[in-house]
Order: sequence, then C-alpha cells, then structure tokens
Amino acid sequence: MAQPLRSRSCSSKHRRWNQTSLGDFILQGLFDDSFNHHCLFLFTMLVFLTAVSGNSLTILLICYDSCLHTPMYFLLSQLSLMDLMHILTTMLKMACSYLSGKNSISFVGCATQHFLYLPLSGAECVLLALMSYDHYVAICRPIHYTVLMSTRVGVMMAVMSWLGGSENSLIHMAILMSFPFCGSGINHHFYCELPAGVKLVCGDITVYENTVYISSVARLFLPIILISGAYGFILHSVF
Repeated sequence: MAQPLRSRSCSSKHRRWNQTSLGDFILQGLFDDSFNHHCLFLFTMLVFLTAVSGNSLTILLICYDSCLHTPMYFLLSQLSLMDLMHILTTMLKMACSYLSGKNSISFVGCATQHFLYLPLSGAECVLLALMSYDHYVAICRPIHYTVLMSTRVGVMMAVMSWLGGSENSLIHMAILMSFPFCGSGINHHFYCELPAGVKLVCGDITVYENTVYISSVARLFLPIILISGAYGFILHSVF
C-alpha cells in the first residue's frame, strides 16, 4: 500500500512543479512549417534592417540638424526611438528563431519581452495624442506656438509619454508573470504577447482579464478621442 501512495504523492508533486516551473514557451511565429526557415530569416532581417535604419536615421538627423531642434521634431524623435526599441524587442528574437529553427523562449526571456514591449505600446499611444496637440497648436494657433510649445513643454510631453505608458503596463506584466503557467506552453504569436500569455495561466483569472480589458480600452479610447478632436479642429481651420 505504501508504494502506490508514494507514487501518487510524487505524481501530484510533479504536476504542481509543471504548473509553477520556469519552463520554456513555444512561439508559433507567423507561418507554419511549410515555409523554409532560411527564407523567412532573410525576409525578417530585410524588414528588420529597413525599420532599424529608417528610425535610426530619423533620430540622428534630428539630433544633428540644429534647425530641427524644435518640440515637433523632438517628439518625432521620441516616436522613432519607441519604434526602434519595439522592433529590437520583437523582431530580433523572431529572426533568431527562424535562423536556428528553434521557436522556444525561456520564462525569463518572455518576461523580458513583456517588460519592454508593454510600456512601449502604452507610451506610443500617449505620445501620438500629445503630438496631435502639437500639430493643432502649430496650425490653428501659429502665433502662439513658441509660447504654448516651448522646449520645456516638449520635454515634459516626452516624459509624460514614457511614464504614462509604463506604469499601467508594468503592473499588468508583473501580475501576469506571478501566475502559475500550465498546459502545452504554446504561444500562438511570434513574441510573448499579453493576451496569448493569459491563455496559458492556470486557474480562474476572470477579474484580472476584465481589468486588463478595461484598462486597455481606456488606454486606446482616450488617445483616439484627443487625436480625433485635434485633427477635427485642424480640418475646420483649413477649410
């Protein structure tokens, strides 16, 4: 009788370890196995290098040319920097997976991707809304532009974008990575996306899912309202 009890105890411990261990996740990528991995690697690297060079040249040009040292172009350089970091976070791992033929990512690597791309996504939403205000002032109130959009205001907008997008996203990431994961560990994406990671969590996380959904909608809805309002005023002034 002792042996079956010991076996059941070991089996139960093994299941609990599978649920809480820091195992690897499997990234499905964009295509199935019918495509040649080396062709996908070359295509991904082409897109990667094009995006990196374009954003890098934009940042360097704005920094080099003193005529572009205005709040408008400063905010544009921040947007290019966010895009550059987003590309480095996601596409670089994707290219390495196609080159090596291994589509797994460690728990630490997945947490790192969450830590980097979630704040960047939120920061871009906030920055685009603030850039629409900059465009509104430049077109609708050009006489007062130097007063309303000084260098100090541009720096404050950039700081607000980075902090506003980071706080909410980092909280979601920290809570998600604290949950136990179980199942196959297959992530149907080419990087560790938040909704795909939520599906791998064990147990009932309905409250967390609803919180993420509401905060995500609010994070997108508010910038859309500000952007639509700003460009509505711009179109009215133009016509």
